[in-house]
Amino acid sequence: NKAELVAKVATKLDTAKTSVANVLEEVMASIKEAVKAGDKVSLIGFGSWEAKQKAARTGRNPQTGKEIKIKAKRVPKFSAGKEFKELVNKK
Repeated sequence: NKAELVAKVATKLDTAKTSVANVLEEVMASIKEAVKAGDKVSLIGFGSWEAKQKAARTGRNPQTGKEIKIKAKRVPKFSAGKEFKELVNKK
């Protein structure tokens, strides 16, 4: 989780957790702002974030079985980079 990530990075860099937490917050805020504006954010080797459009569709209420209309919307999408994928699949 985020607290564990902050603690690990702070230990590796021998710096205060608050400094690392502030940097992480700013990085995440910047990514969110860019994606909201319609930009694609890429961190080479790690992955990229972008907003994708989902079309309106008909769904089904699982409790009643009644059809419902689901509105079109934009959703954030993350795609892992090549190096990240290779690292995860390394034996």
